[in-house]
This record gives sequence, structure tokens and C-alpha cells, in this order.
Amino acid sequence: MVLADTGYWLALANRSDRWHEVAVAVTRRLDESLVVTWPVLTETCHLMLSRLGTLAELRFVEQISTHVDIYEMAKERIDDVRALMERYSNLPMDLADASLVVAATDLGEGRILTTDQRDFNAYRWKDTEPFTNLLVLSGS
Repeated sequence: MVLADTGYWLALANRSDRWHEVAVAVTRRLDESLVVTWPVLTETCHLMLSRLGTLAELRFVEQISTHVDIYEMAKERIDDVRALMERYSNLPMDLADASLVVAATDLGEGRILTTDQRDFNAYRWKDTEPFTNLLVLSGS
């Protein structure tokens, strides 16, 4: 499994995004399931609708319903989300990013698809583990 952040989904949907070609190539090669969180889904839908329109948002929702796993964060993890947002407040960390760090910790998986290099180079899952950004590795 590989975690997928909002920037990846936006790049995949937008041919004019500088990450589009890399996102498409990685998606074609990937033979593992993608995992998202509800905050990532919400953020992605909001940005797709505002930047790319209704059709892009509908395609995304259709893709999610058939090809992606959704990590269900337990209510008990909200304190950890808040602590992460506080720890990385200098960036700052938003809810979607915090949910991915919690998911990585709970799932034991730090590979991610994201265009957010600055933040995901700084974030640590399980407090000390760096993320491996497969989108950046493929684009290098």
C-alpha cells in the first residue's frame, strides 16, 4: 500500500500541472493499493471543484470508490492529530497532512505520493521515520 496526498490527485487530474506526467507514469507502474484519509478526500474534492471543475471532481470520486482504500482514523487519534499540528505549526501542518502522518504510523507505511516536498521531507511518522516520496523519486 502507498499513501496518496492531495497534490498527487490534483497533478493526476490536471494535464497542465508540472507533476502530471510523473503522476501518470507512477500510477501506471504501481501495483499496490493507494490509501487516503477522509481529510485528504475532502481537501482534494474542494480543490478539484474550485480549480478544475465539477467533471474533474466527479471523476475523482468515481476513481476513489473503486480503486482506493480509505483509512478510517479512530476518534481516539484526534489528540495525536492536534499534537502533530502543534509540533509542525511552523510549516504549518493542516488536517489532511496530519491525518496522513497518523495513517502512516498506524499502518506502518511511510511511502507516499505527494507534490508537497517541503512538508513531507520534514514530517516524521512514528515520530522518527522519514517519508519516502515515490512521486519525487520517480521524477528525479
